[in-house]
Amino acid sequence: MEVALSAGEFSISTLFAANLTVHGDRPALLMPGGRIVSYRELAERVDRQASQWRGRRGLAMIEADLSEHAVVAYLAALKAGHAVAMQSLNSMDADRQILKPEFCYSRFDGRWRLERLEGATEALHPDLAVLLSTSGSTGHGKCVRLSAANIQSNAQAIAAYLGLTASDRSCLVLPIHYSYGLSVLNAHLAVGASVYVPGGSILDEAFLDGLAKSGSTNLSGVPYSYDLLEKVGFRERDFPDLRFMTVAGGRPAPEMIRRYNEHLARRGALFFAMYGQTEATARIAYVPPDRLAGREDRIGIAISGGSLTIEDDQGRLIAAAETPGELVYRGPNVMMGYAGSRADLARGAELAELRTGDLAVRDAEGFFRIVGRTKRISKIAGLRIGHDSLEAALERRGIAAAVIGDDACIHAFYAATPGSGRPSPEEVRRILVAASGLTLMQIKVSCVDELPRLPSGKVDYRRLQDQAEERVRTDHGDGIASLFDQLFYPKKVQPGDSFLSLGGDSLRFVQLSVGLEKVLGEVPEAWEKMTVATLATLQKRETKGRQIGSDLMIRALAILLVVLHHETLWPIPGGSAAMVILAGFGLARFQVRALLSGAVLQILRPLGQILVPYYLIVAGYALGWGQVPWASVFLVGNFGFADPERHDMVPYLYWFIEAYCQMLVVFAAVFAVPFVRRAGQAKPFAVGMMLFAAALAARLALPLFVDIGNRQIFALPWVFYLAVLGWCAAVAETTFQRVMLMLAGTGAFLFFGLYEGVWIGTKIKYLLQIVVLATLLFLPRIRVPKWAIRMILPLSAAGFHIYLLHRFVPELLLLPMRPLLSPTVYSSCALVGGVGLGLVIWTAHQRLLQLLARSEGRRRPLDALRQLAGRLRFGRDGFLLPQPEMAVADQQN
Repeated sequence: MEVALSAGEFSISTLFAANLTVHGDRPALLMPGGRIVSYRELAERVDRQASQWRGRRGLAMIEADLSEHAVVAYLAALKAGHAVAMQSLNSMDADRQILKPEFCYSRFDGRWRLERLEGATEALHPDLAVLLSTSGSTGHGKCVRLSAANIQSNAQAIAAYLGLTASDRSCLVLPIHYSYGLSVLNAHLAVGASVYVPGGSILDEAFLDGLAKSGSTNLSGVPYSYDLLEKVGFRERDFPDLRFMTVAGGRPAPEMIRRYNEHLARRGALFFAMYGQTEATARIAYVPPDRLAGREDRIGIAISGGSLTIEDDQGRLIAAAETPGELVYRGPNVMMGYAGSRADLARGAELAELRTGDLAVRDAEGFFRIVGRTKRISKIAGLRIGHDSLEAALERRGIAAAVIGDDACIHAFYAATPGSGRPSPEEVRRILVAASGLTLMQIKVSCVDELPRLPSGKVDYRRLQDQAEERVRTDHGDGIASLFDQLFYPKKVQPGDSFLSLGGDSLRFVQLSVGLEKVLGEVPEAWEKMTVATLATLQKRETKGRQIGSDLMIRALAILLVVLHHETLWPIPGGSAAMVILAGFGLARFQVRALLSGAVLQILRPLGQILVPYYLIVAGYALGWGQVPWASVFLVGNFGFADPERHDMVPYLYWFIEAYCQMLVVFAAVFAVPFVRRAGQAKPFAVGMMLFAAALAARLALPLFVDIGNRQIFALPWVFYLAVLGWCAAVAETTFQRVMLMLAGTGAFLFFGLYEGVWIGTKIKYLLQIVVLATLLFLPRIRVPKWAIRMILPLSAAGFHIYLLHRFVPELLLLPMRPLLSPTVYSSCALVGGVGLGLVIWTAHQRLLQLLARSEGRRRPLDALRQLAGRLRFGRDGFLLPQPEMAVADQQN
């Protein structure tokens, strides 16, 4: 059956999603527990949901969970005439900002909900039907634009060479935001067949039993899926309904193909080895099962309607057999093109062929074989060394390896396969020397317990590259990696992690800035978004003047003002108000994703760093006084529940800690409301300004309704608007937003300072906040001399320790000497000693974390436990989910 469809022959409205009712009461989906969704029921649900998607044609972004909710939403959006972006949970937030969808369908607080968004002004091209993300092992992810004709032609071609009929049923273990998994769903629905969704991992104890009971006639997987099938004893069980199995999504080992081909052949079933790419709507080639024996290393022939050729670097056809060149595919399933922004979705088809990036040869029988990747080549000493060929050479010796390299050297990471023992690094190097023609000086080898893998099961080459670069840049006890290890102890930090992905907060941000400045010289802008491996590759820059974040300078000056004000009572308050603004600024900068996703525990996690030392001090006061300061224990002393004149100085002195904890709880409570979170995702600045208005109203109303005397200046309603102002400063993106916020903040400060304030200190306090706000908004980075940075960064990082401990110097340590010193000398010693004590304790704290991180690195037994935990993920509803055996994100070759 030949398939040759032009883009004009199909539109979204003519896809199989619009014709589900023709299959009547035949089963369409078989869900966990045995519940069957018939085509009639599926069509009714699709129609009901499609009515909710009515409106101007737009882009519908769907969280492509492997569930009936996502399947129905996918079909409903297509039937309503929209283009569909199938997204994984991890990529939805970022892609929403880039693609600007009109609809978003995802789980929210454990329930599936449809959001209508503003979208964009750019109209979509009428042929566009589906967007699939690619985020392969190298490079940055982008979207593949697929037309209705791409989807329909590929579904029909797959159904043709697999011989699919309405009586077939597929066991779907591949996620549908990858082209391989989606193609399985599309091909079966296109012919009226059914799909069994086991709802778990292959490693689940009930998987094989569920597969046997489901009546599935076929099972598709990536090479890693077959590794898992071996672990659960698939070939030891009998599945009489199983008619065929397929493999794609990576380079399967010929031995694995031979094993399963022979196993299925003995049971009268077929095995299809296939090859494809997302850019070709999933399938490009396959090996006919009756010709697979002896050709296990081939990708086969082109699918129906397509053609394959091999071309050289200039695009000239290579006709000779066994002559390598780039594999080029032509067919109706070749994508329209890539998309990196919303504007790209208005473009039509731009490709007539797909240059796969794979090096291939064609044998004398016309079968194609992949021999490498065009970009996975090193040119060393005049030799072109294919990384894939070196991996194959090691594989033939029973060594599972991943090879990376540049034009200077080759670096192989290897792990021995079961039963083969573990060869020495020198032995592996000798094998590579023989296979490549290079010398030992040009080959590096690292032995690892297990090769890192992407969710698809493919080797994570990017992570290996990160590890290689990190080893060159630093060792375990020094450099960037150890900084992250000690600051995020006991969390295990990986090279691909970043400060933001690790859930960093403002306290760790300042402390890491100090360490990075020592290692790198000048801390790069937006370093909190860079991976550990990327930071490790940066060279130290020696300059006379360096740039630092203005918030770091404000933090250092603010803590100095607090210490000075507490000791001298000069009319220069304002340090604590600036610290409150910075608290809101840091919350929005580092934890906005947690707030907008409702991750309350993650929002409150930084409190551990604050409350542990705080409660130790409270305990010390309680022992010294012989009574428990309960107001401090319950963090409510700032509301006037303690009398400072009765030696209860803890709540009076530490009101900022109490207010900070209360702020986090209020922010968490506000964003626990789903409506607020949705609004915050769409318009964070507008939500922030509304919250600012509410907080400002509370500040003005407090004195009218609650009288707690002069202690009201420490109460949360009195200062909360400052934190919200800091929040708004962090999320303000446009000049208009910054100017509007500056005007609003200046108006509030002038009112409180000039109109309401009656003391010169109050006026200075609020006028200083105008400078603080302007600096955060319009001067995010400041160039200062090198000597100044050496003072600013430690003061900023140790600010919390200084705040906690500075009064210990005049009230405890220096108290016996007070009669011997003049007031000026005593105050000077108190100031210097208070700051110095905080710096000393902060340094000791960092040393302790460093020792703990180093000792943890030596505790190898715990690494296996962390590795196991890392393979598990949690759904939004909090249930533990197995990591899926995903299909290929970028290229299924």
